[in-house]
This record gives sequence, structure tokens and C-alpha cells, in this order.
Amino acid sequence: MSSLRITEIFHSLQGETRTVGLPTVFVRLTGCPLRCHYCDTAYAFTGGTSMALADIVEQVASYQAHYVTVTGGEPLAQKNCLTLLSTLCDQGYEVSLETSGAITLEGVDPRVVKVMDIKTPASGEAAKNRWENLALLDSKDQLKAVICSRDDYEWFRDIAEVHGLFERCEVLISPSHTELKPRELAEWVLEDRLPVRFQLQLHKYLWNDEPGH
Repeated sequence: MSSLRITEIFHSLQGETRTVGLPTVFVRLTGCPLRCHYCDTAYAFTGGTSMALADIVEQVASYQAHYVTVTGGEPLAQKNCLTLLSTLCDQGYEVSLETSGAITLEGVDPRVVKVMDIKTPASGEAAKNRWENLALLDSKDQLKAVICSRDDYEWFRDIAEVHGLFERCEVLISPSHTELKPRELAEWVLEDRLPVRFQLQLHKYLWNDEPGH
């Protein structure tokens, strides 16, 4: 029987992405090969509980939600994540995957909305960006960048142009919560007429990074 190591399963409001504000079940898998300096889920790096796939699906169903997000940590670091994603899709949920972009997206069920990060230099993990993943994204997917500084912003703006990101899928951009004033980033986006979705992380304002939210 398939199993995964789970840090938490909880029901909350989606804090970011295209479905921000919608009630969503989050399945947070344990483990991550990256160490971004602004990470707000370091508690998911280790520990967790081994759960059978059937038990995960049963707990998700108990919340009676339409949206399910599989996140981490880095969920794709566990090979059975792919099975979980397909199983959730089979159950009729609208499923999204939050991933760092450091592990291949090959094998992800095409029904899943992939929300992939691009790590900026200030994250400390830009070398882990797996650029070949871009070819595995389509118009329903989303690319996300957390911006820490003006240098980060200019780097991302140039990368977006070089790789044609705005033509590939929806692009999301947000300020690092304690490092960059949201208004500054918003003004840069408007000045450059950058075709992105500016977002703040709703859950940080509501629950201040408390686990289970």
C-alpha cells in the first residue's frame, strides 16, 4: 500500500495563487532539499507521520472542500506524491501542487494545476532552479516568485523576458514578507507594466505563519 510522510493535513483559506481566499484542504508533505532563507515552513523539513494513501484521502474528504493543495516542504521529494496527486484528481477535487521547481515535473498528472517557484538570487537557492521544468508548464499552471529586493526584482524581470514566462502561463509575484514593502514592489510592477498577478500572502496576515493555517 502506498504511503507518504505527512507533516499536517488541514483546512484553511488559500493564502496565495489564483484561488486565494477559497476554502482549501492542504496536505503538507515532510522533507525539502532546499533551504530558502525566508522559508516559513521549516517545521516540515523533518519528522512527520507515515500515512497510508487511503488514510490521507479519507482525512481530506472529511473537510468536504472542493480545492486541495499538495505542498511541503517539497512534495515531489517523495516519489509517492505523484500517486497522491492522481488519486485526489480521481476523487473529483481541483488539485494544485506547490513545488520549488528544483525537482522534475515529469509524471505529474496533467489534471493538476502546477504552481512552481522560480528562486531568486536572494533566496539563496537560485542554483537549484530546474529550467527544463518550464517546458512542462501549460496555460493552466502558475509560476511564482518571491522578491526580496530591487536586485531580485530586476533579475526576475530579465529572466521572465529571456524565458518568455508571460506567454507560457500566469505569473505571480509577491514581496518577501519581512524584507520588502509591498507598496514598493507594486510600484515597480506598475512602472514596468509587468503582466503579473501581484499578491500578498493572506495567511500571514490572518494567522502569522501558525502551523495548521
